[in-house]
Amino acid sequence: MDLEFTAEEEDFRQEVRTWIEENLPKDYDPDEYFSTPDVDKKVEIALAWQKRLYEGGWTGLNWPKEYGGRGATVIEQHIFNEELGRARAPMAAINFIGVAMVGPTLIHWGTEEQKKRYLPKILSSEEIWCQGFSEPGAGSDLAALSTQAVEEGDHYVINGQKTWTSMAHYSHFMYLLARTNKDVKKHKGLSAFAVDMKSPGITVRPLVQLTGDSDFNEVFFEDVRVPKEQMIGPRDQGWDVAITTLMYERAGMGAGMEFEHALNQLVSLAKKTTRGGISASRDPWVRQQIAQFIIEWNAVKLTDLRALSKQISGEPPGWEGSICKLGSSYMNLRMTAFAMELLGPYGQLTRDCPLSVDQGAWLKQALMARAFTIGGGTSEIQRSILATRALGLPRK
Repeated sequence: MDLEFTAEEEDFRQEVRTWIEENLPKDYDPDEYFSTPDVDKKVEIALAWQKRLYEGGWTGLNWPKEYGGRGATVIEQHIFNEELGRARAPMAAINFIGVAMVGPTLIHWGTEEQKKRYLPKILSSEEIWCQGFSEPGAGSDLAALSTQAVEEGDHYVINGQKTWTSMAHYSHFMYLLARTNKDVKKHKGLSAFAVDMKSPGITVRPLVQLTGDSDFNEVFFEDVRVPKEQMIGPRDQGWDVAITTLMYERAGMGAGMEFEHALNQLVSLAKKTTRGGISASRDPWVRQQIAQFIIEWNAVKLTDLRALSKQISGEPPGWEGSICKLGSSYMNLRMTAFAMELLGPYGQLTRDCPLSVDQGAWLKQALMARAFTIGGGTSEIQRSILATRALGLPRK
């Protein structure tokens, strides 16, 4: 595994860094952006930044040039993501599903008509996408989904429910997985669709989280008619299409530089918090805990680079992604709990309280920390992947 960047790659990093410094709005406050409960304002900022990235030719960086990308290498995409994280830029989260997941899936599985119709507006974020996979009875066991798509003339008629659908209330299209064949094994009877969110029969209901935010939604389908030409990939092969998407999702996830910023914030918190009459940063136990987090974070980063090295060599993403997902989400859970312990009663204060520390950011992160062990594949699923694929343990 080669962890050194070439001179050309370092030049590329400097190009990215300079462009971000020159184009990130001067009044942009990353602490306010990442902590604000005003989702509408956050979406407005993210869309404006996405437009600026698009105009600069930075969206879909590793997409093929014929589909609007720059044909960047794996390492260039990695460097670009690192620099966005270092600047704590708005991270295009509003259309992450479109750019990082749906677009690459359409490039692989879509018809030429679908590519021409959807890809340009995904890159420009004129059309925002959400992902309709999880259901009340189908989360980790995605193949158990029950949303039905029944063929009727030139359409499929869809009935069912999706849940935990990120940003559905802002989306123009949903990338939907539904059952088209009940007479075969559950993995074999699924199909994928591009569904216009303005279609009659769709109801979107925001889900309010512990943090007070409502990024997630439940979406109901009642006799929603979807034209046949909006099926993505062959009929009843939706599981294969979904696996392609999940590979891109896992590659696009990870704590990134924002996690590194959180570690720096934890050090800052220890310095301004007292413990036993002295700065908590001078307490040997506190110092050991923070050192442990830093060690673990560097192990995650090195494992991520190990996966990157495999991709550069032409190998597909492997189980290293599961290690990174499992390790970073569990570490985040422990780290936010540790911060709350340092804060004591002050940790319960929200950003609106004048006595809150760091605008109540640690409380919000602690409330959200458990979600990261679930989203993108639960910790239990990651452990199963590692047991069977990395360690070669037998299945039951």
